[in-house]
Amino acid sequence: MATLKILIFPDPKLRTVAEPVKEVDDSVVRLSEDMLETMYDGNGIGLAATQVDIHKRVIVVDVSNEKNDPLVLINPRINAIINDENKSYSEGCLSVPGIYEELERPTSVEIKALGVDGKEFTLIAEDLLSVVIQHEMDHLEGKMMVDYLSNLKREMIRKKMIKQKASK
Repeated sequence: MATLKILIFPDPKLRTVAEPVKEVDDSVVRLSEDMLETMYDGNGIGLAATQVDIHKRVIVVDVSNEKNDPLVLINPRINAIINDENKSYSEGCLSVPGIYEELERPTSVEIKALGVDGKEFTLIAEDLLSVVIQHEMDHLEGKMMVDYLSNLKREMIRKKMIKQKASK
């Protein structure tokens, strides 16, 4: 396994729409393993392939406290919103380090995806898991959490990220 480089906002590659995975082969399994290692190394709870400059529809998630319950979703899609109730969560992002913003998302969704075995499965995701999956699925569409913010706030964050990059 290898730790991958995470793209940082406002990198334009983060706006790339990911392509569906045609076949779950060894390269996709290896990608998911590397993404998990990268996510854990960054103390994250979710990561989309887009964030590591690989534009395939693959996300990894682990919301367990012990960091021992990894979930790999290949070609994920929201099949249904189970609960129309939106809840506000403080969201962070490995591509926008150090920034946390309150965003509202549905609290319960039904997801269909392929696993690393290539078989389709259905998952009812609730609360934090629901939020993380929706956040990561946004990345696959070239959308980021900053897109939910006002233009002013997004521009302030953009300038902060550029300044942080320049100081490294």
